[in-house]
Amino acid sequence: MKKPPVSRRNFLSGSAAGAAAFNIMSPQAAKSYQANSKISVGLIGTGNRGSYDASIVHSDPRGRITALCDLYDDRIEKAKQTIKVENPTVYHDFEKMLASPDIDAVVIATPPFEHPRMLEAAVQAKKHIYCEKPAGVNIEGARRVIAAGKKCDPKKNLSFGFQQRYGPVYLEAFKRLQAGEIGPITNARAYWIAGDPFKRIPYPDPKIEHLRNWFCYRDYSGDFIVEQDCHNFDVLHWFLNTHPVSAVGRGGRKVRTDMEILDHLNLTFTFPDEIHVNFEANQLSPPGFSHVGEQFTGTKGVLDTSRQRLIHTKGPRSVETIESKRDITYDGIEAFLQRILDGDVENVAQRSAVSTLFAILGRTAIYNNREATWKGEFGDIA
Repeated sequence: MKKPPVSRRNFLSGSAAGAAAFNIMSPQAAKSYQANSKISVGLIGTGNRGSYDASIVHSDPRGRITALCDLYDDRIEKAKQTIKVENPTVYHDFEKMLASPDIDAVVIATPPFEHPRMLEAAVQAKKHIYCEKPAGVNIEGARRVIAAGKKCDPKKNLSFGFQQRYGPVYLEAFKRLQAGEIGPITNARAYWIAGDPFKRIPYPDPKIEHLRNWFCYRDYSGDFIVEQDCHNFDVLHWFLNTHPVSAVGRGGRKVRTDMEILDHLNLTFTFPDEIHVNFEANQLSPPGFSHVGEQFTGTKGVLDTSRQRLIHTKGPRSVETIESKRDITYDGIEAFLQRILDGDVENVAQRSAVSTLFAILGRTAIYNNREATWKGEFGDIA
């Protein structure tokens, strides 16, 4: 039995502990912003994830949440309590929020199918952007994100909520990989095995039900392989530094039969140089059990990565473990705020869209019960 992963869904109770650690403001920051000023941030999408992200921003001395946008007033009122923000400007139209000159940056945390459209608008409005993953739910959405990234103001950050890229244990693992400490990678695997994180709530209006229970529907969520497992795929993309050639797999519904989405799946990806990567995920495990992370096997050792820890196996009697000190969402959001202050611009639209396409390739193979190839599905996207 594994300890539950430190994640967005089980870390809320411990979020206050992580808020104490902040980066020191650089000399560039003092030049960029007046003393005692803060980055003004608007939140688009005030559900659980958006409220959690925004609470980190608002508790950081570099940022403050000044505006909230959502279609539903009850969501906004709940978000105010979670974020602990008083008298924010409230919007029901995200384009009106983006038109405000008082907002420096936005967090986009709406249902995944809306990410491309809202990211495009935020780019046009010349805001700094922190967009939750994934980069859309289909190939068209991924292409829109890539195109928007190319149009982004070179002075504005375009970041995604792939937190592993900023987590200290992941950065240390990648450093060791780059230094050759496990030798060339010969095999890899990844897994997200846990319980069902979703609770469907009935609403009398079918349109409202569809939108507020977006996770139940393929066209809104992309299925859980896209909505959730894109985290694993982003790590594979990062560490292997390429995209898969093809994918085959199977999946189905055994427990969660009242939703359109799967509740379990298995995939095998083939990468260049005949590196084969196994991926397994489910959302049907009993409460209290979870196993989430990645494993990279080299000729000289093995790296096991997760949000909780890094385990580096160097030999029969040599295993080093480095524990994660907090939820790595803090690291991602703090890096975003610091980049704004420093002018150290990050634009990760392309890589985030490609990581999302890993999931879409696997989903295509499962849905169509056939081998799906990168070139056949996505052409020359790299």
